[in-house]
Amino acid sequence: MISLTLDQSAKGGLNILALGAHCDDIEIGCGGTLLRLIENNQVRHLTWVVFASNSIRKQEAFSSAAKFLEGIESQEVQVLDFRDAFLSFSAMEIKEHFESIKLAFNPDLIFTHYREDRHQDHRLISDLTWNTFRNHFILEYEIPKYDGDLGIPQCFAQLSPAQAEKKIDILMNAFESQKGKHWFDRDTFLALMRIRGLESAADSKYAEAFHTRKWLL
Repeated sequence: MISLTLDQSAKGGLNILALGAHCDDIEIGCGGTLLRLIENNQVRHLTWVVFASNSIRKQEAFSSAAKFLEGIESQEVQVLDFRDAFLSFSAMEIKEHFESIKLAFNPDLIFTHYREDRHQDHRLISDLTWNTFRNHFILEYEIPKYDGDLGIPQCFAQLSPAQAEKKIDILMNAFESQKGKHWFDRDTFLALMRIRGLESAADSKYAEAFHTRKWLL
């Protein structure tokens, strides 16, 4: 396995854009990796954008994001009000928001949904990410679900046990509205990170995984 390092020395940190269709997607998909980057002082600015929410989930999302982004002085959290499971019917408005993000800053690293995710909202956000940011480093994260669409990722971010546990603690404490779902529990999140840790031979046991598409050597 080849280990690569993200070079942020010229700017004093990375400008990161994290995109999620729903209020807990960023946390589930790349929350541990964000915690690792923040702890290693590798983040200069982070913009966090969630597209679908309601009044209850919006408050949960802001609370969760605040916990994940502790220690970052330069940050922006946006939680929009598009309807869950109906994002494709608002694609024009969402695309316009993507364009406004692109005008606001130039990210070094973008986290978005896996292109082959079976959830229609997830696929739309992934497609618009690639459509809007055509010359950027994009990592597609994974969301475990009933559909069984995890795939075979090519990139791993190994996490310490403390980072894995912190990710889960924030998820379980912040998203009270999701606890009735059969899959939303500690076992699910820890199991996936343990499997990805196994696949990446992590001494720490845990990792998050990402799909990558274009590299320039």
